[in-house]
Amino acid sequence: MKKLVLFTIVAVLSLSSCVSTKKYEELNSKFLASEQSLTDCKANLMKCRTEGDASLSKIAFLNEQIQSHKDNIAQLQEAYDKCINLSQQGNANIGKLLDEINSANKYIRQLTEINRKNDSLTLALSNKFKRSLDNLNDEDVDVKVKKGVVFVSLSDKMMFDSGSYVIKSDALPVLSKISKIVNDYRDYDILIEGHTDNVPIKTEFLKDNWDLSAMRATSIARFMQDDLSVDPARITAGARSEYVPKASNDTAEGREMNRRTEIIVLPKLDEFMKLMEDSPLE
Repeated sequence: MKKLVLFTIVAVLSLSSCVSTKKYEELNSKFLASEQSLTDCKANLMKCRTEGDASLSKIAFLNEQIQSHKDNIAQLQEAYDKCINLSQQGNANIGKLLDEINSANKYIRQLTEINRKNDSLTLALSNKFKRSLDNLNDEDVDVKVKKGVVFVSLSDKMMFDSGSYVIKSDALPVLSKISKIVNDYRDYDILIEGHTDNVPIKTEFLKDNWDLSAMRATSIARFMQDDLSVDPARITAGARSEYVPKASNDTAEGREMNRRTEIIVLPKLDEFMKLMEDSPLE
């Protein structure tokens, strides 16, 4: 550039003798204009470079933003796919749960129906016992229903002599009436329980109250089987000795209440056991 200016000056000086002052000024004015134009072009170039650098930086930033958005989209797609899978699994689990609930409801309805049926039959059975035995002294016979089971409590003084397990003749009609009713209800089992007071006993044939209560229960079981045609498969004979008292053994009245035989008539458990085996609640 300096060489160009110098050359121009030399040219001007060498031509100054050849051109007029007016021509010189015109040329000089054009030179100055060209120099200003060059300066402006340099400034514009610098500005363009600065703007270009800024644009490159912005492009790099935007590329980073685009990549970040792409990564976010990929993560969201992955999360969406997981949600779809979980939703499908959840729908399958809900379907399975609904099936289990329906099965449980059916099972509960079956139990409810069996309970309703048994309650109705038990109430009818209890009423039959009460009507059949209503001519007996209330102190000798007590009929109650507890939790779907009929309890017929027979006093010791009506059934046996003291310390004996031989059934009194007066008790035979009572057992006959009871047996007739239980034979009409063949879906029920019979549990015969012997109970004593706490007065110790020891004889040639009886070691203690366990023996006495057991022998009394089995005596009644045999009589119902052999003489009254009660199916022995329905009968259970049990001894309770003195350990399930109805009253305190501290008084004569209490001991008299505790000396008893209970004939318990209860629904067979076969149907319940089958339902328990098939239970969907396990």
